Amino acid sequence: MANIMYWEAIRRAHDEEMERDPLVICMGEDIGVAGGTYKATKGLYEKYGAERVIDTPISENGYTGLGIGASFLGVRPIIEIMSVNFAWLAMDQLFNSAAKVRYMSGGQLAAPVVVRSPGGTAHQLGAQHSARMEKVFMGIAGLRVVTPSNPRQAYGLLKSAVRCNDPVFINEHELMYNMKGEVPDEEYFHPLEGSEVVREGRDVTLFGYNISVHWCLQAAETLSKQYGIEAEVVDLYALAPLDRAGIAASVRKTHRAVIAEEDEAPVGVGAEVMAIINEECFFDLDAQPVRVTAVNVPMPYNHTLEKAAIPSAGDVVAAVRKMFGK
Repeated sequence: MANIMYWEAIRRAHDEEMERDPLVICMGEDIGVAGGTYKATKGLYEKYGAERVIDTPISENGYTGLGIGASFLGVRPIIEIMSVNFAWLAMDQLFNSAAKVRYMSGGQLAAPVVVRSPGGTAHQLGAQHSARMEKVFMGIAGLRVVTPSNPRQAYGLLKSAVRCNDPVFINEHELMYNMKGEVPDEEYFHPLEGSEVVREGRDVTLFGYNISVHWCLQAAETLSKQYGIEAEVVDLYALAPLDRAGIAASVRKTHRAVIAEEDEAPVGVGAEVMAIINEECFFDLDAQPVRVTAVNVPMPYNHTLEKAAIPSAGDVVAAVRKMFGK
């Protein structure tokens, strides 16, 4: 096992897939000469050249459309959108072209394109650079959405996405690029569907994805040590499709559920998970499911207000304590 950073895992996946297949290319702003805003393509420009590691203009709609069009002809682009906030500009290309082309062509065309983009709240970047947009992408039929919570997933999900014939959106978190974790030395492919139980428990299930998985793990330790509550933690790394069977199996085991997300509550991941719980295991519940979410406001720039707007491990603990009357 190699103990490497999140960004290094992404870079390694790029490198391996580009070395294996000359039709794998990279596109995005500052990914070439500069090596990427978060170093995820560092050194690839020097190794593969400007025709395969393409520095694009600041035109998300333009270069995303170019990459999707190339994918129709068999190229496998990895498109980096520097910040998910800017992905709004590429939605027409991604949602109306890539996500729908297989269905609308009767299977004659596919769009094997990967779009990676960092998002989340990353310390005083203001409302227009702190978007959490996973709920927008996961509602689009024909588009796969995954969100790695550790370097192993970041590596394995990107490799699987590159070889998938469906369009895949990979939602990364800006605060996780320097996180270290173990990645297999041998080639590893992570499933694009499912969920992972990252901590076994019996009393309540804590659901999270990307950064909120870590809040849930911290909360689970506190709950165990201070209150004798053993929480199970489930990592929802695949947001589209969501793992209905895995969600239901954990809730049937613990009979309680808390869903933690950095996004605002309305029409969010937590709302969809609660719908699944209601549909699949309503009569297994011993308490109503609870969402721990951000405050429904544009993200403040002020540090104190920003901190107050987003949830934490402490909020997850408080939600569970309230559920158990402790």
